[in-house]
Amino acid sequence: WDLDKEGGKADSSVEEKTAEREGSEILEPYVGMEFESEDDAKKYYIEYARRIGFMVRIMQRRRSGIDGRTLARRLGCNKQGFSPNHKGALGQEKKPRPSAREGCKATILVKMEKTGKWVVTRFEKEHNHPLMITANGFNTTGDKDKKIEELTMELAHQEQLCSAYREKLFAFINDVEKQTEELSSKIEVIVDNVRKLEAERQRFTHRSAGSLGS
Repeated sequence: WDLDKEGGKADSSVEEKTAEREGSEILEPYVGMEFESEDDAKKYYIEYARRIGFMVRIMQRRRSGIDGRTLARRLGCNKQGFSPNHKGALGQEKKPRPSAREGCKATILVKMEKTGKWVVTRFEKEHNHPLMITANGFNTTGDKDKKIEELTMELAHQEQLCSAYREKLFAFINDVEKQTEELSSKIEVIVDNVRKLEAERQRFTHRSAGSLGS
């Protein structure tokens, strides 16, 4: 799988988003499968990935040391490999970024034969992560529209619930304020009664003191 060991130069990986295209069933890759060109092989694997439910990463290629032509190309799942930990200038580790890579080994290798045909020489099918498969097995625009519609309906339902809860909260606050006002009024009446009783007690005390003095 290491194209460098085969005597060619390897390009850096590039992610390729799967095309949103409707069509007939697509066959699973197999060793010996032929294509007319490298581009045909790429398009096929990208369409296959779309149907299965993952995104393609365009990976290394082996080129001719004579004329620079591409002789082999490796394609794989975009979750292939692991992101390295980068370090700062003083050797301190930076805060790691969220990574989509999970060490997935799902890969395909195509090589150009002497006949000019591009042939699948290796194929790794299994993924080590869940695939993004919809209810009918395809990641189509219709599926996305349906999902958007479902989410929109759910959002509207949640907004209705929030509105109902808001009304209940306001009603509760109004009831608390009303009860607070009533309680304040009752407290004022009690305070007034206590003051009146205190005033009566003081008058009674003064009268009693005056009677004793006479």
